[in-house]
Amino acid sequence: MVSAHVDTFAARNLPPREQWPEFLFDGPQLCFPEQLNCATELLDRWVERGLGDRPCVQGGGVRWTYADLQAQANRIARVLVDDLGLVPGNRVLLRGANSPMLAACWFAVVKAGGIAVGSMPLLRAKELTQIATKAEVTHALCDARLAEELALARPACPTLTKLLHFNTNEPGELDARAAAKPASFENVKTSKDDTCIIAFTSGTTGQPKGTMHFHRDVMAACATWPRHVLRPTHDDVFIGSPPLAFTFGLGGLLLFPLSVGASTVLLEKASPDVLPAAIAQYRATILFTAPTSYRAMAGLLAGHDLSSLKKCVSAGEALPAPTRALWKQASGIEMIDGIGSTELLHIFISHDEAHAKPGATGTAVPGYVACVLDDEGRELPRGKVGHLAVKGPTGCRYLADERQRNYVQNGWNLTGDAYLIDADGYFVYQARTDDMIVSGGYNIAGPEVESALLLHPKVAECGVIGVADAERGQIVKAFVVPKPGHEPDEALARELQEFVKKTIAPYKYPRAVEFRSSLPRTETGKLQRFKLRQAP
Repeated sequence: MVSAHVDTFAARNLPPREQWPEFLFDGPQLCFPEQLNCATELLDRWVERGLGDRPCVQGGGVRWTYADLQAQANRIARVLVDDLGLVPGNRVLLRGANSPMLAACWFAVVKAGGIAVGSMPLLRAKELTQIATKAEVTHALCDARLAEELALARPACPTLTKLLHFNTNEPGELDARAAAKPASFENVKTSKDDTCIIAFTSGTTGQPKGTMHFHRDVMAACATWPRHVLRPTHDDVFIGSPPLAFTFGLGGLLLFPLSVGASTVLLEKASPDVLPAAIAQYRATILFTAPTSYRAMAGLLAGHDLSSLKKCVSAGEALPAPTRALWKQASGIEMIDGIGSTELLHIFISHDEAHAKPGATGTAVPGYVACVLDDEGRELPRGKVGHLAVKGPTGCRYLADERQRNYVQNGWNLTGDAYLIDADGYFVYQARTDDMIVSGGYNIAGPEVESALLLHPKVAECGVIGVADAERGQIVKAFVVPKPGHEPDEALARELQEFVKKTIAPYKYPRAVEFRSSLPRTETGKLQRFKLRQAP
């Protein structure tokens, strides 16, 4: 099948074939037709089958059926093509909190043959500029309430020439334009190997990496972990906290429920103090959130009717055994744990409720194979700590990035996690093997926080690491050498914390600040973060 992309940017910026991982397509559920548009499979096919009146997505006072979501996505697709001149292969930045409207925008982009580029609502102009320039984003659909940072970024984004806002009644913006369009649209006949998502993840340098996923990758993710581990039905109601800009959220709160004809609840705010009441209100049956959130919610369940809740999925960071026990004691539900990555789209090692083992992530999801390798790429025996390596129907393809050579070696995806396999064959998480900090379910690159701190006029040197934290898994800790004449006190620590919050996404700020007179460095001047980690 020849690509449907008129704009060939994605194809031209894929890694060389010899740098791709080995892909496995074992079983009929992973054999896809040459012509494939995942929006057709996930949304339109239910309407075609006469099931358009089934509940599909709700939240923020909106309750849409499958037919309703299809109609809205079709109208937005017409706006993109007719009014904004989108051609297949163009990249469209999506910016907004979780909501039915954001879901409709995602489907509109994919229907039109575009490439959806999600962005976290908390990102600042600097980070948005990195994403938009790296992906050469041409169009953007942005919640009007989040317009400011994108407006600040636009002057540095020469390819971003078309922008509309939603959640506003202003004439000429997306809501008004879409309302005037017919509710029909003929989906672009994309190839299964056409890119439909560029999902960004932060590298250890703080320079974002764009992970490129095809239409078949989306459908493969729906055919593996949900089918074999989660096992949802069309009567399930999904709910949770991860943003749709995270592939954890995109899969868990949109792709997976629609793949089985179920419904989903998309909440703009889904913090631990909000979720218990929302679960009761919407009679949710499947919950997706991070271990930090489960720990915080455990003490907030009293007075809420959670009798509808059947399955709880934990991912985004390692699940501590005490958190698993605390949640089971509070809710009566055994958590489903799993590890995935943006590079592989979703979860590839997991377990179901019946096979949960405290402290262990699980076993390879059917469709994937995994092992633990030493530094030379040799498979290690059980009980030995090494590099987690994975193969399956999805895998890493970075957008024009030399770091592809690091992530993919000898056909394996190397996730950057240190694991061992225990005597029962379960994969047990040990640590990250790079400088990534995983805090409260967010991936934070230490060097990026260092760069932000170094912009402050009172900072001479700094080093940033992750330190263990009972509630958040890890927190960001900054070691700072102030410039002469500035007192290293609590007031300066607070000033630096607020400065970082305003410079990059607020969740990346250092929750702990320690002042030093010097930092450990090599003879060539390279910061020795491992010595900071060893500090008492």
